[in-house]
Amino acid sequence: MKPSDLHQHLASDQEIFLCDVRTKMEFDSIHLTQAKHVPLDTIKGKINEKQFPDDRLIVFICKSGARSEKAVQLLKAAGYNNLDFVEGGTDQCHKEGLDVIEGRKRISLERQVRIAAGTLVLVGVALALSIDILFIVISAFVGAGLVFAGLTDTCGMGLLLAKAPWNK
Repeated sequence: MKPSDLHQHLASDQEIFLCDVRTKMEFDSIHLTQAKHVPLDTIKGKINEKQFPDDRLIVFICKSGARSEKAVQLLKAAGYNNLDFVEGGTDQCHKEGLDVIEGRKRISLERQVRIAAGTLVLVGVALALSIDILFIVISAFVGAGLVFAGLTDTCGMGLLLAKAPWNK
């Protein structure tokens, strides 16, 4: 559904269950006022605990729409039918003027990973050129980690950075 459709649903008397599936850090920085925080990695457990209503429309929202589509697929596989997600996610809803709660702005985890990976590659190359060629292993290790993350959709560096004090 488009953000304008979501706005109409929220303005009507029809009850919907609006689930924001982003990380806590993302949710805390900005979210729609009516959204409940249900991180994507907790969806399967919530399905098992029967925490999703089956008597109203369940709408998922994330930053841009990709994680919301995954959430819809998980609930469809569990037998839920009344499902949708917001195209363009929270970003598009905010642009279109839907009510949001804005918290402290933080650098997204994805950007933190890119910054850290890029820094490690540059440091590895600089050390290899100036001190010893064996320092190129740093860059190779980061490159291998990025390939692994792309193939498995699991990012070790992201998991580590999520535990950093500034992301709490």
